[in-house]
Amino acid sequence: MFSLLFSFLNYTIFFEFNLVFLVHGEFGAVFYFDWMTFLFMSFVLYISSLIFSYSKEYMLGDIFLKRFIFLMIMFVFSMMMLIMSMNLVSILVGWDGLGLVSYALVIYYQNVKSFNAGMLTALSNRVGDAAILVGISFMSGGIGSWNYLFYYTNNMNMNLVALFLVLASITKSAQIPFSSWLPAAMAAPTPVSSLVHSSTLVTAGVYLLIRSSELFNFYMLNILLYLSLFTMFMAGLAANFEWDLKKIIALSTLSQLGLMVTILCLGGPDLAFFHLLTHALFKALLFMCAGAIIHNLGDVQDIRMMGGQIMYLPLTCTCMSVSNLALCGMPFLAGFYSKDLVAEILSMSVSGWMVYMIFYFSIGLTVSYSIRLSYFIFFGDYNVLPLSSMSEYNNKIMNKSMLSLIFFVVFMGAVFSWVFIKTPYFIFLPFMMKLMTFFMIILGVVSGVETFQMKYFYNSFKKYSFLMFISGMWNMPILSTISVIKPFMFMGKEFFKNFDCGWLEYYGKGGLTQELVWFSKNIQIFSMNHMKIYFLIFLLYSGCILLIFI
Repeated sequence: MFSLLFSFLNYTIFFEFNLVFLVHGEFGAVFYFDWMTFLFMSFVLYISSLIFSYSKEYMLGDIFLKRFIFLMIMFVFSMMMLIMSMNLVSILVGWDGLGLVSYALVIYYQNVKSFNAGMLTALSNRVGDAAILVGISFMSGGIGSWNYLFYYTNNMNMNLVALFLVLASITKSAQIPFSSWLPAAMAAPTPVSSLVHSSTLVTAGVYLLIRSSELFNFYMLNILLYLSLFTMFMAGLAANFEWDLKKIIALSTLSQLGLMVTILCLGGPDLAFFHLLTHALFKALLFMCAGAIIHNLGDVQDIRMMGGQIMYLPLTCTCMSVSNLALCGMPFLAGFYSKDLVAEILSMSVSGWMVYMIFYFSIGLTVSYSIRLSYFIFFGDYNVLPLSSMSEYNNKIMNKSMLSLIFFVVFMGAVFSWVFIKTPYFIFLPFMMKLMTFFMIILGVVSGVETFQMKYFYNSFKKYSFLMFISGMWNMPILSTISVIKPFMFMGKEFFKNFDCGWLEYYGKGGLTQELVWFSKNIQIFSMNHMKIYFLIFLLYSGCILLIFI
């Protein structure tokens, strides 16, 4: 309601609390409230409240449930801090809070896989944290303020700050080359995945880009455009060859983040925000449905071990179908209003045939993996493990949470386009370009059916290395872990062997310490009231006197 009021009145509230006054500037915390702030906060709070009630049943029997809920509350609080802030230091508080709590949630199931995924998530996000810290130092030294809201200038310092903000955003929103942590973060419990991938952690990077979009120059946006396009393409391709249910949905999130950043780079931050909100709704619902299926099948995540679920979980499968159709851009669902608008605005902008083709091909890939996923889960062979208790009558709280979202997934896109887009977009396209989205959707449906029919062909030995390359996100997890970590591990071993345990230790710190200890022990004898020392000093003194007089 506040968002509607502020939007109609074109009203903004700006709070600034001065903390430190120095010679060259004053530094404080800034909180900025406009229609965008209130709307995004309402979405995050609504989705997180449903996920909290969903977690009550999904995590039933967990002995650390209270700890889990407190961590989720800290996560939402950090996101609130990030949404309200227009100041690099107060942004860093929320930004670091998201990174820290996400690490604690990813390693919630304490095993080796979760630990590795948590380290990859935390260290990837630390790059973005360091970038914001460097941006803070540039703003402190060159501008005299941490508030970037009023400094849309061609100042050299602000260009550097903008560059570091872009770096921070692509780490948090997992664009190439920082994409590998997003599927790895699926080691967290499903309610966490639902919250992280819909409206909090990964959207924080896109939200920061939207808020600071006026700072970026042409070259930054151009580089960001190609990074996001290839992220979108790579994630869509990988999802068509993945077997893990949660990883498919995670790669779908990565693809949609690429779409948001692409349209932002082409001059549509409002459109990026529109798609951000509609995506938050249907992606939260998609993860909730996936969690319900996994919960009923005894924690099985491989889609080859599912099938025929529409007979046993009709309500869950219906909700999942609706959210899948919204993801594909089915007309008159929430995803259509934002996705189709984004595609047509991109078609109107003269951005080159490469951008155009990769973008539309990625839209086709989205439909393809959605159809493949639906086939495997709903209509595929009944490959369920024996003794799986499949009944959604026991999941009353989970069903209520899913049904509370499905209304918004169907209607929110239309409501948003009527209410919040004040100036209508005038779109004029040739007939064939207008139908391009439709052609790509049809092509995606056909390829999705084909990939399902060719499931045995996928498992053939000759194709195995190629499929591993594609489903492994172009070897990015290996490149971002082994290739980066191995040199530093080797250097650490050499430094430890040669310096900490070698000659430098003997002649440096260790030897010097031993000499000082020995010297201080012997000097300490002189401070004792000892008769021998007294006579020795007396003899030395007498000798000195005799030498002087002789």
